[in-house]
Amino acid sequence: MAKAPVLTPQAADFPRWYQDLINKAELADNGPVRGTMVIRPYGYGLWERMQQEMDARIKEAGAQNAYFPLFIPQSYLTREAEHVEGFAPELAVVTHGGGKELEEPVVVRPTSETIINDYFSKWVQSYRDLPLLINQWANVVRWEMRPRVFLRTTEFLWQEGHTAHATYEDARDYAAYIHKEVYEDFMVNVLGIDVVLGRKTPSERFAGAINTLTLEAMMGDGKALQMGTSHELGQNFAKAFHTQYLSKDGKQELVWQTSWGSSTRMVGGLIMSHGDDNGLRVPPRLASVQAVVLAIKGDEAVLAKVHEIGDRLRAAGVRVQVDDRTDTPFGRRAVDWELKGVPVRIEVGPRDLENGTAMLARRIPGGKEPVALDALVGLLPTVLEEDQALLLQQSRERRRSRTSDVSTIEEAVEAATAGGWARIPWADLGEEGEAKLAEHSVTVRCLVAEDGSVPGADDAPGNVAVVARAY
Repeated sequence: MAKAPVLTPQAADFPRWYQDLINKAELADNGPVRGTMVIRPYGYGLWERMQQEMDARIKEAGAQNAYFPLFIPQSYLTREAEHVEGFAPELAVVTHGGGKELEEPVVVRPTSETIINDYFSKWVQSYRDLPLLINQWANVVRWEMRPRVFLRTTEFLWQEGHTAHATYEDARDYAAYIHKEVYEDFMVNVLGIDVVLGRKTPSERFAGAINTLTLEAMMGDGKALQMGTSHELGQNFAKAFHTQYLSKDGKQELVWQTSWGSSTRMVGGLIMSHGDDNGLRVPPRLASVQAVVLAIKGDEAVLAKVHEIGDRLRAAGVRVQVDDRTDTPFGRRAVDWELKGVPVRIEVGPRDLENGTAMLARRIPGGKEPVALDALVGLLPTVLEEDQALLLQQSRERRRSRTSDVSTIEEAVEAATAGGWARIPWADLGEEGEAKLAEHSVTVRCLVAEDGSVPGADDAPGNVAVVARAY
């Protein structure tokens, strides 16, 4: 009788495979309140590495980290009409505290434009105070009707950047810089995920923004996932909160603003972009554990050697963990590390020591081969970079091979329903066609220029709509 697979095969049931992997790789559990999640240590380790890489890029962009309250007076959200309308269905509102009814209800932070603008209006007095570039790492709450761990949860973790500028051009350029130099750079060069950069259509913009820049990635099942967004807020919030400054000419001027964010949804994107039927595959540049050294048996010489290998690799800059839990069967441990997607396993047993070798198992391309013990330290950095490049190549090839150029709404729906993306001229689609797509659970993920770049204006006649089903 054939042995049952550890995970539901992707081809049989992709959503079930996703949930199986989250459970068996010990990434997260469902929380006690519907739509919440408990992120387990290995899953949180992935998020911590994402934070570290993103935080460095955000700081290079000139932004400083700060923190703002979780509770926001309800009246703040009502100041910007489009903003409150967009978030109203998702709000969690506190009406009682300390055993008493509150004089004014408070909203549990769904995003922080309103409360941050209240303080920007105090902090910004002169053109000398600009640009003001703030980021915060925090949790937010959006009451989710159809929760999925990491992808759509009632509470999730994220970073949200908020900036104020003296001119429209400065704000526009900064939003574009974050979009490309922070988000795209991280997602492509660390996560190894191919992303399409574009603008959201007016109906898909962030509530209260004049323009939303997005990064869309194709998952293993052909659906799209929005990986991050950068918004031009114009002066909408500045008007609502009277955020203004004294210009060099001695005039009171409203600031121009941006906001931008990425979240633990990226962990879900990582799983669905790179995972296979054997588990997760973690990009080496992201991995909190790039290599695990496994003792096959509890032989004293073997245990000494695996720790020696671990020390040498660590000294060479490899993030390594030694697994000397020989009271647990080797096969079970090997499967667990494969599920977790650690890029490299180095397996050492008594016979390997006799031969002066270790078995090198590469998770990303697959396969095993014996490697001389003395060659490990020199070989591993090359192996890790090769495997990092392979993940990006596979992600890019999937998106390109499963994207069709079409000319009708019917063809676009057919391509999306078949598990791919479609590109259709915006002039042939328009807002009316966009509404028709929605009837089939298909959306315009973004608008791109004909050459694939981010268009200069969302109504430019040469724009192309990227169409897909999405998470």
